[in-house]
Amino acid sequence: MSMQPKGSGEIPAETVRVARAAFPKGSLAIRVRDELGSLFTDEEFADLFPSRGRPAWSPARLALVLVLQFVEGLTDRQAAEAVRARIDFKYALGLRLDDPGFDFSVLSEFRDRLVQADAGRRVLDGVLAAAREKGLLTGRGRARTDSTHVLSAARELCWLEMVAETLRAALNALAVVAPDWLAEAAEPDWFRHYATRAEDSRFPKAPAKREEVGRRIGTDGMRLLKAVTSPDAPAVLRAVPEVETLRQMWVQHFHLVEGEVRRRDPKDRPPGAMRLVTPYDIEARGSVKRDTFWDGYKVHLTETCGADTPDLITNVATTDATVSDFDLVPAVHAALAERCLLPDEHLVDTGYVTARHIVAARREHNVELTGPMMPGTGWQNRAGSAETFPVGAFSIDWDRQTVTCPGGKNSTRWAREPVRDKVEIRVQFSKTDCGSCQVKGSCTRGPRRKLTIQDRDIHEVLHQRRAEQETDAWKERYKMRAGVEGTISQAVNRCGLRRSRYRGLAKTSLQHQLTGAAINLARIDAHFTGARRARTRTSHFAALRPADHTIDGAKQTTPN
Repeated sequence: MSMQPKGSGEIPAETVRVARAAFPKGSLAIRVRDELGSLFTDEEFADLFPSRGRPAWSPARLALVLVLQFVEGLTDRQAAEAVRARIDFKYALGLRLDDPGFDFSVLSEFRDRLVQADAGRRVLDGVLAAAREKGLLTGRGRARTDSTHVLSAARELCWLEMVAETLRAALNALAVVAPDWLAEAAEPDWFRHYATRAEDSRFPKAPAKREEVGRRIGTDGMRLLKAVTSPDAPAVLRAVPEVETLRQMWVQHFHLVEGEVRRRDPKDRPPGAMRLVTPYDIEARGSVKRDTFWDGYKVHLTETCGADTPDLITNVATTDATVSDFDLVPAVHAALAERCLLPDEHLVDTGYVTARHIVAARREHNVELTGPMMPGTGWQNRAGSAETFPVGAFSIDWDRQTVTCPGGKNSTRWAREPVRDKVEIRVQFSKTDCGSCQVKGSCTRGPRRKLTIQDRDIHEVLHQRRAEQETDAWKERYKMRAGVEGTISQAVNRCGLRRSRYRGLAKTSLQHQLTGAAINLARIDAHFTGARRARTRTSHFAALRPADHTIDGAKQTTPN
């Protein structure tokens, strides 16, 4: 298909007349078109289409359909039917009432084009640009970020199901590419064990029997890999993606011991960032956060907050499930800077905050990164007693490169040592000084006290923030961050954020960009209609809880 720019243009007069009569109070789609105009232009997506070929449906209209689809939680078939049958959709898209729309498969094809060009962000940017022109987005001010887990589109598999399905997927793929070769290479038992889905099988309950089934599957997979890689096998077989997935899965879970296939010990398997969890979504990864275990991805949402304008999502970042929150801070700030949407203050939770990130955000973007710092890891911090001496109790002379302990003794060693991607300062005191110190038991459990500190700017920020976050003023300011939890809830309940609709990181990322754009349209519409924001749900019984009542030692306050 080729793209011939047409844009939404003017709304046909008959469409306007009928829409006004049918929706006297308007609808979200109608209000969005009236207030924001045409959100996208065909020229923005011109690079996704060849210059020659059969004319394609307007990509600007398709982009708007994708956003409206996520606003209302529609399937592709339902979205295509809405374009064909709903008056308010025709109004938003600028279509005539008798326009037949398009086949639902066009939406999938358009998403594929967006994924291949990594163009999903353009859709979110189009909504943000329209909001900026309307005065609903100005930049600076405050923003907040949080992440949540996203389940893979492929269902979670137990270990036996995972390896059995990996082998079955490879056999099915080879049956399409080289049926005659596979018919000769396949063992007779393979048709009994792998012709149907693993979930249709009844695996034994006894651990010994399950281990025996696992060895059988591992042996069968090894035989297939050996046959595929033999000199007599067609070279095309080794290029089948499912065969490569089989090879990776077997390397991660099996090995040969004295010529026999054995399951690897858990300690002998690769780290979670590399380990496959399903053959049907090879980019999904398994992760854990407190009591939550999941296979899939993680999404980070950043939104404006604290202004009279609606809180709008300004950045969406999707990673595999094993990426730590603090790894995303530089990328989020870079993306906001590119959009000219950096805040003055960025509110985040503990997982995003390190002293290095605070210093880097100030230096590179003039952004104040605000979030509670983790306490020190030494036993002196965990003791929680004024009689112990954590790092903060020591005086540092940065110019002389000397540290003075609470007992008045000076350090004897100051050395800068590289550790991974940073440099740490290692400090230690004399054994003689520490050995004769009367408060040694409150300072160190070894023969001498040793300290590890960061560079001056990072060290000072670290201890300044830890002291500041104990004040009531800081806690009151930080309350604003909690609102992002409501955004995640809205995205989960309205747009299905919790589970990926598609397989693979790129398609999942596109889903999240569309989710961000959909949430923004819904909030802009709520702003125009004066809809009040929903309050945090509290059960009738919970609302009766006394203000000073405590549960598990934590004070529970009565909701406002």
